[in-house]
Amino acid sequence: MVAVLVGGALATSCEKKTQFTYNEVEVTRQDIITSVTATGTIEPVTSVAVGTQVSGIVSRLYVDYNSIVKAGDVIAELDRTNLTSELKSARANLTSAQSELDYQKTNHDRYKTLFDKGLISANEYEQARLSYIRAQQTVNTQKENVKKAETNLGYATITSPIDGVVLSKEVEEGQTVASSFNTPTLFTIAKDLTDMRVIADVDEADIGDVKEGQRVSFTVDAYPEDVFQGSVTQVRQQATTESNVVTYEVVISAPNGDLKLKPGLTANVTIYTLELKDVLAVPNKALRFNPNEAMLNPGETITNVESRTKVWKKEGPELKAIAVETGTTNGTLTEITKGLKEGTKIITEVQNGMPDLAGQEQQNKNPFMPGPRNRNNKKK
Repeated sequence: MVAVLVGGALATSCEKKTQFTYNEVEVTRQDIITSVTATGTIEPVTSVAVGTQVSGIVSRLYVDYNSIVKAGDVIAELDRTNLTSELKSARANLTSAQSELDYQKTNHDRYKTLFDKGLISANEYEQARLSYIRAQQTVNTQKENVKKAETNLGYATITSPIDGVVLSKEVEEGQTVASSFNTPTLFTIAKDLTDMRVIADVDEADIGDVKEGQRVSFTVDAYPEDVFQGSVTQVRQQATTESNVVTYEVVISAPNGDLKLKPGLTANVTIYTLELKDVLAVPNKALRFNPNEAMLNPGETITNVESRTKVWKKEGPELKAIAVETGTTNGTLTEITKGLKEGTKIITEVQNGMPDLAGQEQQNKNPFMPGPRNRNNKKK
């Protein structure tokens, strides 16, 4: 009889039925958004490097950093001494060539008259004609040299090619600039600082989702509380590889009416590659939920449907499947295009509640087992 009681107590202690609970959410209209993050550099949309095509000493500077200039304004001058001397020399050479041409023309005309009368040979006439032609060619060459010298003298006066703001000044008065091999840059002028752009480097894994016209938001460290808005204006095809990382340049408009954005600032960019507003959506885990007999509480049943995509709702003791059709997803939310109504409660996951082990401990205690030793009882 004792053995039966002990066995019955042990069996009761093992029968601890787990109570399952279901997490539910209400189907609502939400915004489904996906985005790509990148970093970039702010720069003017249009900037011009102003240089000089002639060598010389900078004699005067009329602008400095941040100077506002108009197209045609004189911004610097080079020393004209050598250039003026070259022009005078070219003009003198032209005068000499013109005198030689006049002489050769007179000589040619005289020889032609004598040749027509048969008083000189054809060879003598041809020599006179050739000298006249060469004199004409020399005059043309000297005219071009004069034009070149005049042009070079004009280059000594450096003017702004556009309306804008001077961003950089690379020279000082008295400095010598040499244009032997390339055109030295004297100034960099930005056309309009109220119209800026961001050149962002987007990773190759994300570039496939980036398209022209997508909305962009970005921040800069100079104004951490401000969020600036723009849009994608160009996705460049040229790839850049650095440390085995491939990126593509994306050009983003950056309106700058308050002139907070400065050239060279680093921008932390978010490109919104997908934006669906006010669509019926459910969490993705609701579409992954699939109940089975093992997770049912006593008295509960499952009513399934034939569908590739479905969600579940609880109606009393019944777990009921609802066939749905899905649309776009961002990895967290999925658009529901058919099968659900707004406000319906659906199951997202199941949780197993642990039984009250503390309460059952006293209930399932074996009366034949010795109790805990009283530490206050001292052996006498």
